[in-house]
Amino acid sequence: MAMDARHHHHHLPSKLALALFLAFALAPLAAGDPLGKMCGSSGNYTANSTYQSNIRGLSTTLPKDASTSPTLFATAKLGSVPNIVYALALCRGDVNASACASCVAAAFTDAQQLCAYNMDATVFYDFCFLRYSNQDFTSSPTSDGRGNVLILMNTQNVTAPFKVFDAAVSALVNATIDYAASNSSKRFGTGVEAFRNFDSSNPSIYALAQCTPDMAPADCRSCLTGLTQWAPKYFSGKQGGRVLGSWCNYRYEQYSFFSSTPLLQLPEPVVGAPAPAPAPPVNGTPPTTGGGGGRGELGNKTGKILAIALPIVAAVLATVVICSCLWRGKRKTPRQSSLPDTSNPEDIRSIDSLIIDLSTLRAATENFDEANKLGEGGFGAVYKGILPDNQEIAVKRLSQSSRQGMEELKNELVLVAKLQHKNLVRLVGVCLEDHERLLVYEYMPNKSLDTILFDPERCGELDWGKRSKIVNGISRGLQYLHEDSQVKIIHRDLKASNVLLDYDFNPKISDFGLARLFGSDQSQDVTNRVVGTYGYMAPEYAMRGEYSIRSDVFSFGVLILEIVTGRRNGGSYSTDESADLLSLVWEHWTTGTLMEIMDSSLSSLAPRDQMLKCIHIGLLCVQDDPAERPMMSTVNVMLSSSTVTLQAPSRPVFCIQKSGSNSEMYSEVYPGAPHSESRSPISLNDVSITELEAR
Repeated sequence: MAMDARHHHHHLPSKLALALFLAFALAPLAAGDPLGKMCGSSGNYTANSTYQSNIRGLSTTLPKDASTSPTLFATAKLGSVPNIVYALALCRGDVNASACASCVAAAFTDAQQLCAYNMDATVFYDFCFLRYSNQDFTSSPTSDGRGNVLILMNTQNVTAPFKVFDAAVSALVNATIDYAASNSSKRFGTGVEAFRNFDSSNPSIYALAQCTPDMAPADCRSCLTGLTQWAPKYFSGKQGGRVLGSWCNYRYEQYSFFSSTPLLQLPEPVVGAPAPAPAPPVNGTPPTTGGGGGRGELGNKTGKILAIALPIVAAVLATVVICSCLWRGKRKTPRQSSLPDTSNPEDIRSIDSLIIDLSTLRAATENFDEANKLGEGGFGAVYKGILPDNQEIAVKRLSQSSRQGMEELKNELVLVAKLQHKNLVRLVGVCLEDHERLLVYEYMPNKSLDTILFDPERCGELDWGKRSKIVNGISRGLQYLHEDSQVKIIHRDLKASNVLLDYDFNPKISDFGLARLFGSDQSQDVTNRVVGTYGYMAPEYAMRGEYSIRSDVFSFGVLILEIVTGRRNGGSYSTDESADLLSLVWEHWTTGTLMEIMDSSLSSLAPRDQMLKCIHIGLLCVQDDPAERPMMSTVNVMLSSSTVTLQAPSRPVFCIQKSGSNSEMYSEVYPGAPHSESRSPISLNDVSITELEAR
């Protein structure tokens, strides 16, 4: 049997067929990629032959049979000798029916390409496994699968002592195997084990084991135990690994790679406790590699030395751990949590409900493939993804050097988890695993407002009907934040790039990293850490650090003027700069020539009275005195009513001094917002500012 695995393949001098794949840490394949293949030696078929027709016939029925089965498992045969085809499909026990069917269907296609014209083909995936053959392998579930295996190894070593970690993995894998064999009709088990003694950055170990559900418990246990024979050679001290056989498979990692809650939990292993007994050997000699890929078996002499040395080493390690804990206790250094720290149990629960596994997001984005990148900026990149239930998502992947710290991240999580409104972007989930900080939003296909509004080639897509819908939607979303939600939220960074558009150009306000929560009786606050975006910041906030819901109203007013005129607001940042948008609008307001500055892409049929009313409302929102700016509920009445009389606005005053040397600028990424490297210099309207507090 010719063996192969994607990216690497080895020919091994052994009677047992073995495919070895070295999977680099933190870069697992996407769920739709084959993990490896095995092409048999029982003969070939020709193109358009009866045998190929039978394969294609099974490909139309087996995906549905497997996905609709309670055990996600199916076998079938089609045709007669010599063109009979036997097939078996098994999906991972925690995937949904849709993902199962898609995986098996893809497996039929890939198998015919990877093992072209071969009558016997096997292909493995993260979500499923498929084999078809002209031999009746389906009738003897215990006669195969122990020698024909695919081994996938995480090449990264753990920071804990290998023997201690290996013992913990062995205990968890054995317990998970026992669960799969004895406690599940699916012959499927998952488990988690605490492991904080030496590696606080990866405090748990996760494991999965599965057999085909037609196997008896004893046969399932025997099959899985047989696969564990490869662990000492290939997995010692490794952060993760898996062995895939034709009838059973198991895997362990230091992150949760399955979508369901672990079916069993093991307590943290006691340092110095004896390791579980090794798995009994199976028939056949373990294969060897020509490149030193494993840690060879210990001889008798080495075993005797270890028998004497291990208890001593364990005692020393226990002493080190105790001393380390005492030392850490004196320093009172907080251990980094996998979730943002918050003192409110309700906030913790709301965040917990949003947690998504890193493996799920890697699969959804095809391992953050460049082809799926929607945009990139100072905070990191945003990728489009598709979850197993076919939900489209935008994954905001904060870079290691991102200036959005844990405080802003916690703020965004807690606030967005509390907010539910059709004009606020919905946070689907969060992942803080393996040094990754990922925020998952609903996908917005029309990206952010600025990418269309300020693009000369695309602004024509926004006719007056769409612009009116966008203005009204933003206004309703802000009213919800300020007045209608259970908590009063000040966004503090409302701008065109923070307004996302769905399929129908419905607007959704995004990015709450800078938002602030007010008490029910609180009207304003003062900060010496001014954050926001030039051109949208209210003067009292930019110059004195005073912010309130009226600060957001000012930003909304700027946004209305931009939407109607199609012009960016540059703001007055230096004495030699030309007039900003607010000054320009005010000039034409006083001379009665507002129609001259309306967006030229708007049709001549656009309602003149509605456009002028929007300009009027925008000027009321950007008045210098915060008390003179209307509440958002009042703004919504103005927008919807044709009988309300609007008061005359006062002249806007908008001047921000340049930041001092202790301030810093950075561009931000929002779900769906593309990154443009062609703009030079970058518009100040596209960057946020932060004034760092002195320490």
